[in-house]
Amino acid sequence: MPPELVPSADKTNVFAKPVTLRNRAYVTFLAGNGDYVKGVVGLANGLRKVKAAYPLALAYYVINYSKLRIWEFVEYSKMIYLDGDIQVYDNIDRLFDLADGNFYVVMDCFCEKTWSHTPQYKIGYCQQCPDKVKWPAKLGNPPPLYFNDGMFVFEPSLTNYESLLKTLEITIPTPFAEQDFLNMFFKDIYKPIPLIYNRVLSMLRRHPENVELEKVKGSKPWRYAGKEDIKMLDQKWWDIYNDDSLDFKEPTVGEAETEPVNLQPFLAVPPLSAAILDFSNNLPLED
Repeated sequence: MPPELVPSADKTNVFAKPVTLRNRAYVTFLAGNGDYVKGVVGLANGLRKVKAAYPLALAYYVINYSKLRIWEFVEYSKMIYLDGDIQVYDNIDRLFDLADGNFYVVMDCFCEKTWSHTPQYKIGYCQQCPDKVKWPAKLGNPPPLYFNDGMFVFEPSLTNYESLLKTLEITIPTPFAEQDFLNMFFKDIYKPIPLIYNRVLSMLRRHPENVELEKVKGSKPWRYAGKEDIKMLDQKWWDIYNDDSLDFKEPTVGEAETEPVNLQPFLAVPPLSAAILDFSNNLPLED
């Protein structure tokens, strides 16, 4: 049987400490100078469409392992990281209510060709359905649970950030770079959440379930020209991207009592800078 997954949090949870819009946020990366900005715009529109209550922090991806820098965003008590080629089709704010102290993320699928160099792929074993193809005893213990780092719930911490960097210095590079590294670093506090929160292409085909959040991995949604069974999802992405009603609008006099969202960098730590995009249906942010 698959491992027990952490259920979605109840929206009525009582918090141990006051929670404001400003100390929770989503975060994504803008990579390079090309068309990746389309993914960020599409994601921001999607979060507005589902009326997410929290802002989106936009950081710039410069080199491999830039993702580790988001642990420096300590002005936030909890964040949800989303790759720029993800789209959200339902409100997932409830994930912020998951208990502190864990790293919440979706199990990966070994059915993708990117895993073709591994024994998992060669024998048809996948942790999403471990009873379908048993792990042979002659290969020893089955591989540990492994997650996809395209989406995760985490708590920024300078202590963890410094530990991440020190550990990275003595870690041998591996095929999946940051993803392998984060799997190793957070193996003791990793808690799987349902795969509806990060559906890579192979999951859509091999492990179909109702979808809340989808990611077409291996081809960016704005570049996709593949099989017909995925084009419907691709069109959903374009519908959200092209929806002018979801564009950010500055609050007018009388609509909000607070100042407009500050779009200037809020972390002066080169080479990574970040800005806030308010996708919360023009809901004013709290101080």
